[in-house]
Amino acid sequence: MNKFINTIKNIFSIEELRGRILNTLLFITFFRLGSYIVLPGVDANKLDAKGDGGLLGLLNMFSGGAFNNASIFALGIMPYISASIAIQLLTIALPYFQKMQKDGESGRKKLNQITRVLTILVTAAQATAYLQTTIPAEAIIVSAWSFRIFSVIILIAGTMFCMWLGEKITDKGIGNGISMLIMIGIVSRFPSSIIGEAQSRGMSGALLFVIEMVALFFVVMGAVMVTQAVRRIPVQYAKQVVGNRASTAVGGERQYIPLKLNAAGVMPIIFAQALMFVPGLLAGQFADKSEFAQSVVQNFGDPSSWGYNLLFAFLIIVFTFFYTAISINPTQISDDMKRGGGFVPGVKPGEATSSFIADILDRITLPGAIMLAIIAILPAVAGLFGITRGFASFFGGTSLLILVGVVLDTLQQIESYLLMRKYEGLMQSGRVQGRAQATA
Repeated sequence: MNKFINTIKNIFSIEELRGRILNTLLFITFFRLGSYIVLPGVDANKLDAKGDGGLLGLLNMFSGGAFNNASIFALGIMPYISASIAIQLLTIALPYFQKMQKDGESGRKKLNQITRVLTILVTAAQATAYLQTTIPAEAIIVSAWSFRIFSVIILIAGTMFCMWLGEKITDKGIGNGISMLIMIGIVSRFPSSIIGEAQSRGMSGALLFVIEMVALFFVVMGAVMVTQAVRRIPVQYAKQVVGNRASTAVGGERQYIPLKLNAAGVMPIIFAQALMFVPGLLAGQFADKSEFAQSVVQNFGDPSSWGYNLLFAFLIIVFTFFYTAISINPTQISDDMKRGGGFVPGVKPGEATSSFIADILDRITLPGAIMLAIIAILPAVAGLFGITRGFASFFGGTSLLILVGVVLDTLQQIESYLLMRKYEGLMQSGRVQGRAQATA
């Protein structure tokens, strides 16, 4: 306990770190206040709750409830994330975007500008669909056409403001701003979820509630292990003699290429969850005419059914391999090593090194994908034991992985400040490793 108190004192004794933490709290406050400001012309008492399941539940979770509240931040930061993913895929597929990515700072600024413009277009499309499908007509108390026009403008402005807040947190706060806003939206649901679970158990189920909290602790520890697990490939750099005979040889040290067990992060779960509504939607069109269609709706339309979770896990494994393949290029890694005078001991530079890295990547991606799929379906497993849906969502899935990843990134930055000022780190042994550090 004394070490924890001393660590807190050390954190706030560093002026720059203290200022960044206070700035982060201020920006987060603005974000949370905006999630309660309802769109003009909407009667909040007549809004329908969309629940916690499916893609709409995912959007509501990321926005901290603003989606169901018809808030000015209803779409949150998700359009920006969608635009960023699209640009990231284009940099892999199209030479024009690849060239911009390699142009250094000027290319990065161009890509950021294109991402912002695409964010506005994505937000406009999502805002139009949101207003037509999510807000019931009886909740609109003004003219319908004027409400839609002004609401689209407000929702675009709200998303751009959230994007600005995320950039300010990254620049003047602590941690990655975009990830921080998503995490805050998820964390904001935790107090109400845990209170609801405690009330559902009552005094007679106090022991079960304690067991659930212990199980949650071990699930979180398992998610941390999956997030932190790294396969290190040793790289030897040859010595180079610089200058005349009086010069000393430089290089010759051994370094490592860290390949993460889960290099894809939460993206496979998000992609899979976005597709899971398709089977039930298609079968629902013929549910009245076909018994087979009715069984498909029952098995693939209910997030707690075995069919839904089996297909969900399969899609996650497929998307994990896909996203890892497009985000990590063994040939590029091999070429960069060769240009820098590096080589893997016992492996020839060039194509042999590329094949060696690709083989290791394939071997670690399969167990990583399986573990990611298990984490994703844990909320459904928790629901089988009578845990409420809101509390069960913290036992795995996207929410848990985002929470673990963002917390690790933030702690890693705080520890860097402490070590830079000669203070003791957060860990008694070893160091906190963030996601960016693991993939460096």
